[in-house]
This record gives sequence, C-alpha cells and structure tokens, in this order.
Amino acid sequence: MKTLIISDIHANITALEAVLADAGEIDSVWALGDVVGYGPDPNECVERVRDLPNIVCLLGNHDAATIGMIDDITFNPAARMAVQWTRTTLNPENLAYLDRLPEYLRLGDITLAHGSPREPVWEYLLDTRNATENFSYFYTPYCLVGHTHLPTIYTQLDENEYARLIAPTNGIELDLVPRSIINPGSVGQPRDRDPRAAYAILDLDQMKISFHRVAYDIKAVQERMKVAGLPNRHVMRLTEGW
Repeated sequence: MKTLIISDIHANITALEAVLADAGEIDSVWALGDVVGYGPDPNECVERVRDLPNIVCLLGNHDAATIGMIDDITFNPAARMAVQWTRTTLNPENLAYLDRLPEYLRLGDITLAHGSPREPVWEYLLDTRNATENFSYFYTPYCLVGHTHLPTIYTQLDENEYARLIAPTNGIELDLVPRSIINPGSVGQPRDRDPRAAYAILDLDQMKISFHRVAYDIKAVQERMKVAGLPNRHVMRLTEGW
C-alpha cells in the first residue's frame, strides 16, 4: 500500500498538480496541514485535496489562522496580509472544510501532526534539540510532520541520546527506522533552496519511504500572486526556494 505524504501546499495548485502527476498511482494521501496561506489558489487547493483518494488531512497554522482559530497578529506582516486575503477569498464550503480538520492523529504505528507532537499546529522542529524533546510526546514508532518546509528525518535509537538528523535527497529511498520523525518538505513553498515541489511516498508493505522533487511552472503561480496583490516577498521566494 502506497501513501502519498504531502504538506504545506500553501494555496499553490500548480505545484500540487505537478506532485500528483509525478507521484503516479497511489492508494491514499496524507496531507500534513497548511493547505492554504501565501499562495493564490486557496479554493482550488482545498477542493482538490477534498477529492483525493482516501484523504487524511490535518490542520496547519495558516489553516487555523484563516478560520480564526489563531489570531493573525502572531504572524509577520506579510504572512498576516496573506492570511487576511485568504480568509476573504475562500468560499464558505471550503472554510467549513478547514474548520473540521483535526490537529493531530494516530494511524496505527504512525502519529501525524503539522508542527510537532508536542505542539501540533505551531512548533517548528528545526534542530536536534527540539526534535529530541519531542520524542517523549509520541509513542508510536514513527511520526510525520510538516511546517518547516524542509525534508528531514530525525531518528532516536536510544532515548538517552540526542536525535540524529538526516536531510534526504531527491529520489532516495530509505527503510523506516523506529523511532523517527519524518518531514516530506513543502509542496507549495520549499525553503531548502530547491524551488521544486517536495513530497514523499510511504510504502507500508515494504516499510520504506522515498523522497521526491518535481519542477512546476513557478512563473505562472507568481503571476497569479501579483494579480491578487499578495506580498512580493512571497512571490520572489518561490524562485529560489527559501
């Protein structure tokens, strides 16, 4: 059984469609939050995600801010502007879909969260210290997170040791190692200096995970962002993947 793992689509339908085409035939999709935010296509992305096969979707911090669960004052000015634009652009049905999303799930041996198992919506796992602390907040062999927009794997083979960091490269396939925290990277706004959309495929029959990148029409997305009046900072970062 192959599961497509995606996160941080950020209202970028062009990147999402590129990922879906590149991934090929899959049995289910797990989306780890932030379907909206930053990008120009919030309605299109929510509707596409809703229609995916055997979809499991979590609430991200931008999703939460859009529905008013998080005060957008906690965001920087450019991100706040994007949240406010998204809130007024989404139709009622798609807002209601975001409002129903869970913050945290356990599916068999795998825990799912947007940010971290300790703070599912908001915490960034950006270093081995934070990752190590978070291993005591989940008890399954594996945890999947998003939020940082960086493909990463943290493993802790001994609870008395610091977690180890792996930065997986495009096309690599790895055995699932208990205990691990795995991030597939971002579909719609990568931040590892690689502008290509990122995703992972989880094979629970073989107990392996593979990491992938796919190019998409960034200029077309940027043009839609400009037309929508979204912040130029968010427009420009797509080119370089930061």
